[in-house]
Amino acid sequence: MPPAADDPTAATAPLTYRNRQGELVDVPTVTASRFKNEFGAVLDAAALGGAVAITRHDAPKAVLLSFAEFEALTRSHAPDLDRLEAQFDRMLTRMQTPGARKGAAAAFDASPTELGRAAVKAARRR
Repeated sequence: MPPAADDPTAATAPLTYRNRQGELVDVPTVTASRFKNEFGAVLDAAALGGAVAITRHDAPKAVLLSFAEFEALTRSHAPDLDRLEAQFDRMLTRMQTPGARKGAAAAFDASPTELGRAAVKAARRR
């Protein structure tokens, strides 16, 4: 529900967010007073449009989300975290091989001069 054109307390800077389809969309704003007085209409606007920002003194203070947007936002991070956890576990497994342990020990035991030579040698290979 966009603010009324004659509402002097409506926020002037447009707010945006990525909706559940990944589209960048404008978030309609409503003043806290209007939210209090027209709760049902604002609730319907959020349910249909995805979100409504509630402002006080021209500053956003809260966002009313539709339940569908809330579910999408709270679920969207779990698959990414699961994928990253699996990737980390595979990387850790590769690092636990005898060869990797030997290489790590050699790097920690190397002198600064030896480390410098190894870095130059590795850079030249590229």
